[in-house]
Amino acid sequence: MEESKHPLTARKQIHGGDQPGRRRPFVFVNMCMSADGKIASANRRIKTFGSGLDRRHLLGLRAEADAVMAGARTVDCEPVNLGPGPMKYRKKRLRHGRREFNLRVIVSGTASLNPDSEIFMHRFSPIIIVTSQNADERKIERLRKRTDHVAVFGTSQVDLHKTLEWLRREWKVERLLCEGGAELNSALLKEGLVDELHLTICPVIAGGRNAPTIADGTGITELSEALLPNLESVRRRGDELFCVFSFQRT
Repeated sequence: MEESKHPLTARKQIHGGDQPGRRRPFVFVNMCMSADGKIASANRRIKTFGSGLDRRHLLGLRAEADAVMAGARTVDCEPVNLGPGPMKYRKKRLRHGRREFNLRVIVSGTASLNPDSEIFMHRFSPIIIVTSQNADERKIERLRKRTDHVAVFGTSQVDLHKTLEWLRREWKVERLLCEGGAELNSALLKEGLVDELHLTICPVIAGGRNAPTIADGTGITELSEALLPNLESVRRRGDELFCVFSFQRT
C-alpha cells in the first residue's frame, strides 16, 4: 500500500463547523494509542507510539483547525508548540481560507502550568490559557505575562461549555482540534462536546496499569453510561490503523 498517501485523503468527509447558529466550534480529537489502549508508557517517558506517518497525519488535522487545544500536563511534559508545522501545511491553511497560524489554547483548571514551557518560546500565534476560579491568582498573573489572554470559566473546574462558546464568539473558532491529554479528553467526552475522534492504533503492546488511555478520569460504572460513537472509516497505512469515529452533535 502506498505509504505517502495521507490517511485523510480517502476518508468520508463528515466534519463541519460553519453551520449557521452553531454556538460552539466543531470539536475533533486526535489521539494515537498502542494496541492495548495506552497513549504513553506508565512512567510517561514514552510519549507516543506513532510513526512519522502518524505525525504527518497530526499536522494534516491541524491544518483543518482554527485552534488547537491541549491540557496543561500535555504541554508541560512534551516539547510542543501546537503550531501548524512546515510551510506546506501553512499553505494548505491559506488555500482553505484559514489564517497561516492557528490559535493555541491550553486548559488548566488550577493554572498549574510551567511558565517556562516550550510553547511559550514560540510566539507565532496567540496563546490562550483557560482556567477556573480554583486557580491561585498569583499563578494566573504569572501566566498573563507569558500569554496573550487568560480566561476564567467555572468555579472548581473549567466550564468547557462556556469555554467553547467563548472561543466561537470572541475568537471566531469554527473548528477546534483537541490533542489531549486523557483528562481533558474525558471531560469533553463526558460533556458531549466531541463531534469526531481520530484514533491511530499502533502495533505495540505497552502494558502498565497506570499508563494513560485516551480518556481517563472516573470512568463509567454501568455499561449503559458508555459512549457509543459511530465508526466512519478505517484506513491501514503500513502497520498502523487510522480510524475516524463520529458522535451525535450537541
